Amino acid sequence: MKSLLLSVLLVSAALPAQLVVEAPHRDEENQNRLVGTWKLVSLEEASADGQVHKADCNGMFVFTSDGKASVQVMYRNAQTGSAYAQGGYEASYGSYHIDDSSTFTFHIDGALVRTLIGKDLKRAYEISGNRLIVRSTNPNEHWRVVWERY
Repeated sequence: MKSLLLSVLLVSAALPAQLVVEAPHRDEENQNRLVGTWKLVSLEEASADGQVHKADCNGMFVFTSDGKASVQVMYRNAQTGSAYAQGGYEASYGSYHIDDSSTFTFHIDGALVRTLIGKDLKRAYEISGNRLIVRSTNPNEHWRVVWERY
C-alpha cells in the first residue's frame, strides 16, 4: 500500500511538469502552421458607408520559422487603402508570436505607414486546408483577409 501511494505521488508530481513542457510545443506547432508564404485571395473591408466590400488588391504574407513576418498589399487604385496603407500600398515587417490556437501578435519593426512602427497588432486567425483567414481583434476594425499557401 505504501509503495502504491508513493507511485501515485510521484506520477502526480510529474504531471504538472509534463503539461508545462507540452504547452510551448503546442505554440510551436501553431507557429509551424503559419510558416510559409501566403498569397492574397481576398480582402474584405468596410467602406465609408459601413458596407463590407471586397477590395481590388493583391499581396503576400510571409512567416518564417524563426518568428519573423512581412506583409505587402497593393491596391490596384492608388487612392484606395486603409490605415495600414499609403498611396494604395501596405508594407510592414517585424516579428510575430502565437498567443494561442486562434490569435497571433505581429510586432511592427518597420512599415510604410510610420505610425505603425513599434505597435503590436493582435490578429485572430484560422487555418482551413491551404487557406489562412486573418481578422483584427480590434472591435472598431471590420476587415477580413483570406490568404492561400503558395
